[in-house]
Amino acid sequence: MGGAVVDEGPTGIKAPDGGWGWAVLLGCFVITGFSYAFPKAVSVFFKELIREFGIGYSDTAWISSILLAMLYGTGPLCSVCVNRFGCRPVMLAGGLLASLGMVSASFCGSIIQLYLTTGVITGLGLALNFQPSLIMLNRYFNKRRPMANGLAAAGSPVFLCALSPLGQLLQDHYGWRGGFLILGGLLLNCCVCAALMRPLEAPKPGSRPGPQRPSRRLLDLSVFRDRGFVIYAVAASIMVLGLFVPPVFVVSYAKDLGVPDTQAAFLLTILGFIDIFARPTAGFITGLKKVRPYSVYLFSFAMFFNGFTDLTGSTASDYGGLVVFCIFFGISYGMVGALQFEVLMAIVGTHKFSSAIGLVLLLEAVAVLIGPPSGGKLLDATHVYQYVFLLAGAEVVTSSFVLVLGNFFCIGRRPKAAAEEEEHHKPPPDADVRVDSREVEHFLKAEPEKNGEVVHTPETSV
Repeated sequence: MGGAVVDEGPTGIKAPDGGWGWAVLLGCFVITGFSYAFPKAVSVFFKELIREFGIGYSDTAWISSILLAMLYGTGPLCSVCVNRFGCRPVMLAGGLLASLGMVSASFCGSIIQLYLTTGVITGLGLALNFQPSLIMLNRYFNKRRPMANGLAAAGSPVFLCALSPLGQLLQDHYGWRGGFLILGGLLLNCCVCAALMRPLEAPKPGSRPGPQRPSRRLLDLSVFRDRGFVIYAVAASIMVLGLFVPPVFVVSYAKDLGVPDTQAAFLLTILGFIDIFARPTAGFITGLKKVRPYSVYLFSFAMFFNGFTDLTGSTASDYGGLVVFCIFFGISYGMVGALQFEVLMAIVGTHKFSSAIGLVLLLEAVAVLIGPPSGGKLLDATHVYQYVFLLAGAEVVTSSFVLVLGNFFCIGRRPKAAAEEEEHHKPPPDADVRVDSREVEHFLKAEPEKNGEVVHTPETSV
């Protein structure tokens, strides 16, 4: 046992790309939906919490902020737990924690207690489900992985569209305490999803054993020696500074233009509806044989598209302009959501993905806590919503340039000696492989790694 992942099969085991993987994909869809939609869905209870505890909106907003901070900031802890105990046990414990937090919150008598129960305990439980589910999805899918990532990512807008009205319905019939209690019961479905995460089976005794797996650290910091990972982490952190800002302020922006409350709230429905279809579509397109080697550049385009949408959205002067903005933002936001973890998987490979995603989420947690509050500070100082959208757009566009230029200059152009040495050790390829090798020259890292189930090929490398 030690630091080995219990769920992980022996080196060389092939990802099934189907079979039980579809059940794993379903579980990942549900987990992603709960993880990303829950912090937004609980906001429907804020007015009743303000009335009962005599507090301000900023006090209740900390509940969602703490939930997101726990989801992102506990990434390294999740990596350590997965590398020590395996995915399925960690997810089962996380499902119980998430449910326990909401059930306990229904008995709270102060906002501080809600911070600890709904924020910390439920947030930690969701984090212990989200990260391992992505790791298991990566193990079960290789050729169809972009499509699987897109379908799993669609859980976020689907659950957001379902949980928000459900929360309002529960509040109207049972109050916020009854609503929290019922939502706590719903979160027990995370344990059902955890049970679906069946470990990949090892080769049978009669078959030829694969090479011995080297011992693994609980948190592999060697990923920071990978230039591709460092560039991705920097770009993703800059992106998150502005990525979540427009959905937070677009409704208030519409109200500031004189739009009625119901029409203003409908903007988020439009955004979510477009997002539902954008994520799977982006996954299918990325999975195409001729597109997949260029997934990092497609991700850069998605980031640029999202930032450019923010910049143009700042010019909206009426409700129709904001509707158009939400349509294009939903498309670009869905593309980013479908591609972000697919690109990370391709950069670091299966063997280091559990550590890499934990470290990336930790870096993004800092950006999540800085981004929306900084937009709020700018709004308080200027009272101009356009400036908030301009700032968010500039941050996301900058991140796209960091990724594409870093990939082109730091990864795509390898030292000549390293390239010659690799060419010397490469077996004589046939004509078709020669074409692929030239194409992949700009995407493979200096020392390609065959790690676990996934062998780096033109389709799985960046």
